[in-house]
Amino acid sequence: MLFHFRDKFPQLNPYWDKYLEFQQRLEVPAKTILLYEGKISQNYIFVEKGCVRAFFNNNGDDKTIQFFFENEGLFSVDSFVNNIPSVFSIETIEPSVIYLLPREYVTQLMAELSAEPDFLQIVLKMFTQRQTHYINEFVSFIRDTPEQRYNNLLVERPHIVLRVPQHYIASYLGVSAVHLSRIKSKLAKGKLHF
Repeated sequence: MLFHFRDKFPQLNPYWDKYLEFQQRLEVPAKTILLYEGKISQNYIFVEKGCVRAFFNNNGDDKTIQFFFENEGLFSVDSFVNNIPSVFSIETIEPSVIYLLPREYVTQLMAELSAEPDFLQIVLKMFTQRQTHYINEFVSFIRDTPEQRYNNLLVERPHIVLRVPQHYIASYLGVSAVHLSRIKSKLAKGKLHF
């Protein structure tokens, strides 16, 4: 499950290896809920194969927050760390192979890693990267039009457009599926300029 750290931080591989036996490997179909909104996050989730989304329900309407693909990990941070209900759900979009590492082992692993001299720098670097991503998303949602947000998606993360169903992309961009179809049509006809 923590395989994605092997390439980034090979000096910590002995720690990852030690916790391999505590991970649960699951092969799950599309539309499998891995965490329900309102439940407490109990596992760190690693995506070996497939696509996963984080979303919340807004008066009966799904609002997608983020997509995760191969070699990415996720969990509801606030829920996981503070033992409170998650504000979002996590669901597979494609048939997926995932690994779960229960909270107790994540906590043990973090305690052991804290003794490593460079661990604080590693955690700060990872946290900063994730925060920068979310800040950029937030600013884009305020500053950019839906057309600009879709164009940014095409340029910066085309794999999302290739793999994720249109209604999830529309939800992620904050528009209806019909509006997204119009944006795509205008873009295909060259009527949008950025």
